[in-house]
Amino acid sequence: MAKLRKQNIFNTTTAAIKFLLFWVLVVIQVPIIFVLPRKWAVKYMPIFMWFLIKLAGIKIVVHGKLEKHRPLMIVSNHISVFEIATFPSVFKGSFVAKKEMENWPLVGWVAKKFGVIFVDRRPSHAHDALAVVQKAVQSVKYPMIVFPEGTTTNGAYVKPFKSTLFNFVENSNVMVQPMAMHYRYKDGSVIDEQTMADHFAYFDNKKMDMGPRCKRERSAFGQVFHIMMLGGFMVEITLLPAPPLGGMDRKQIADVLQKIVSDKYMELKDKKTN
Repeated sequence: MAKLRKQNIFNTTTAAIKFLLFWVLVVIQVPIIFVLPRKWAVKYMPIFMWFLIKLAGIKIVVHGKLEKHRPLMIVSNHISVFEIATFPSVFKGSFVAKKEMENWPLVGWVAKKFGVIFVDRRPSHAHDALAVVQKAVQSVKYPMIVFPEGTTTNGAYVKPFKSTLFNFVENSNVMVQPMAMHYRYKDGSVIDEQTMADHFAYFDNKKMDMGPRCKRERSAFGQVFHIMMLGGFMVEITLLPAPPLGGMDRKQIADVLQKIVSDKYMELKDKKTN
């Protein structure tokens, strides 16, 4: 079984070099992204993300199949900022993300070119946010990926899904496909919950209902560095069949999808491989 590699000067230096190369790669892509029309930038995103995940030492394993129906919305649990790189490289789709990300230096601009839709999560802006998501899902030919928990977690469990995002799914032609995602070491062995919290969570999760806490709050940049200290890892993605949602209201839809994702995640996250 794999263990967290020792934090010595060699490993720290290696992680620092990879971290620097990671952001250099992001920066040198800016001129390419700048000249591409948005529709071509969205198609280029999987290529760009593929280089980032290779540099970070990420192995991606996918189980199940993507639904062919369009419009399609994928709902998933959310642990790490690296999901912004891994998912598009697999699904050739884009995201619905929090409004704050739009103002992140460089990252926000690149995300916008890649077709990411930003929404204001404050209750007073719920109506406008819903309209933005609905228009995006209905107008594009690629899947839109949504994280209905509304935030990242420490990987100990799946938080309740916010029902507002499912308002427009009621009595619509939008198919919603649930997806469970979890992390392992590259050899397939389990990453314990404290390591998950220390390296994948980027906040001091005092408000989490259960599970270990990240020892200190860090920025998204800090999270990238800490993940690279692992020396590589596996992202295991399980695509589940889209359930029938006809006749349900948004709260029922959110509860049904959350249970599907949560049950599969809890089944897989502590499952030992042969």
